[in-house]
Amino acid sequence: MNLSITVLLIILTAGISIYGFSKPEFLHRWMFIPYQIKKKGQWDRFVTSGFIHKDYIHLLFNMFTFYFFGGVVEQVLAYRFGPILGGVVFVLFYILGIVISGIPTYLKNQDNSYYRALGASGGTSATVFASIIILPLSDICLFGIICLPGFILGGLFLIYSYFKGKNQDDAINHDAHLYGAIFGIMFILIISPSSAITFFDQIKNYRPF
Repeated sequence: MNLSITVLLIILTAGISIYGFSKPEFLHRWMFIPYQIKKKGQWDRFVTSGFIHKDYIHLLFNMFTFYFFGGVVEQVLAYRFGPILGGVVFVLFYILGIVISGIPTYLKNQDNSYYRALGASGGTSATVFASIIILPLSDICLFGIICLPGFILGGLFLIYSYFKGKNQDDAINHDAHLYGAIFGIMFILIISPSSAITFFDQIKNYRPF
């Protein structure tokens, strides 16, 4: 059985995250702590923090979301670049989503010794919004109850992330959702500029009823 790259990334992230649940010292070393990055040059935290999670709910939410949207982006890249190069580009896209989405947070909190964040929010958000550009009218369902087209729910999610990021009342980097989304959108538009035309053509003809 051939496992997709999406599934392999989920297995890797789940394994590392679950290991970290019982290893606080390991979790602390991999966590995104801008102050430690600046003072000790621990730049690897930009990447490692994307492979650990706060708890099972946080892990399941990110990986469940990544599973459903990662396949779309992975297939598009495989079609455009071929299966091997497309797979490499997909992995780089996911990791860059994690890294780039953390840069604004680093700049804002580099002198705040108390700030901590973790999770694959940046990579997941980049994947979701890249998928939304490709298939804007595909429904996204919250808990299997509320279903809305991707471009509508995506917009609402960005608004939520923006205001939640201002509170910084948990260890989840909500700013990463916002900047990861922007990266995902820009990435798809750069490699496939025609996606913008297709996107607007689809939502222009959208009718809720």
